[in-house]
Amino acid sequence: MYTQLDIESHFDGKLKIAYLNQPDTMNALTKPSLSDLKDFVKECSEDPAVRCVAISGRGRAFCSGQNLDDAFVQGNEHHDNDIIRKIVTDYYNPLVMEITHCKKPVVALVNGPAVGAGAMLALICDFVLANEKAYFAQAFSNIGLIPDTGGTYFLPKLLGRQLANYLAFTGKKLSAEESKSYGLVAEVFTEEEFNSKSMEILERVSNMPTVGLKLTKKAFAHSYDNTLKQQLELEGDLQQKAAETEDFKEGVSAFLQKRKPEYKGK
Repeated sequence: MYTQLDIESHFDGKLKIAYLNQPDTMNALTKPSLSDLKDFVKECSEDPAVRCVAISGRGRAFCSGQNLDDAFVQGNEHHDNDIIRKIVTDYYNPLVMEITHCKKPVVALVNGPAVGAGAMLALICDFVLANEKAYFAQAFSNIGLIPDTGGTYFLPKLLGRQLANYLAFTGKKLSAEESKSYGLVAEVFTEEEFNSKSMEILERVSNMPTVGLKLTKKAFAHSYDNTLKQQLELEGDLQQKAAETEDFKEGVSAFLQKRKPEYKGK
C-alpha cells in the first residue's frame, strides 16, 4: 500500500512505525512519500487497535528535507512559477495537520541527520527521541527559502523568537544534545542503545490511557491561542470527557486495589 514507506507493527499492533525508505537520498521527501506518510498517520489515527505512532528513517539519516529533483524536474519540465506553493499547500500542509491532529501520540525516532523539512517533520511530532549521532538544521535559508512544514508556527513557540530567528537565519546545525538542551528533543540515546531505549518508551506510551493522551494533546494545542480563562474552561470540559472513559475507571480501580492497571485505550 505504501510504496515509499517501510511499516513495522509492534506490541500486538498497538504501535505502528513508518520508516522513510529512500536511504540513497538520505530519505529526501518526495510527493509520493509525503502522500504516503499523510495517509499512514490518518489510518493510524482512525484505527482503534493502534495506540501509538512513530516516524523514523532507514539508513544513516532521518530525513534530508525536500528532494529538489522531485520538486523541479519530475513532471515540471516547464518550471511552473507556483510549484513551491503547490507542494507546500498540497503535500506538506496536509501532513502537518494530520500529525498535529492525530488521535494517537506521534513520536519522531530521529536516527540521523534531520535537515530542513526533515527537521520540522520531527519537531511537529508530539516528542522526539534522538540518536546521539543525529543533528537538526533549519537549512531553508541556505537556498533562500523560509521554514515550512509548520516551522514558522512551531519554532518561535519551542525556542522563543530570538533563537528561532538565529537558527532559521544561519541554518546552524544543532547536535542531538544541543537540541535537547533547547527543549527540541525529549531524550538522547547512544547509538548502541537508541533502538532498545526508544522501544521501551514506545511500549510504555502504547499501553497508556490513549483517550486521555489525545485529550491532553488537544488541550496543549489550544493553549497557544486561549486566554487563561478559556483554557481553564477547556480543562474542565476535557477532564470530564477523560473521566468518562473506561481507562479512567480502570486506573482508579487499580490504584485502590494496589495493582498495575491494564488500559485498553477506551
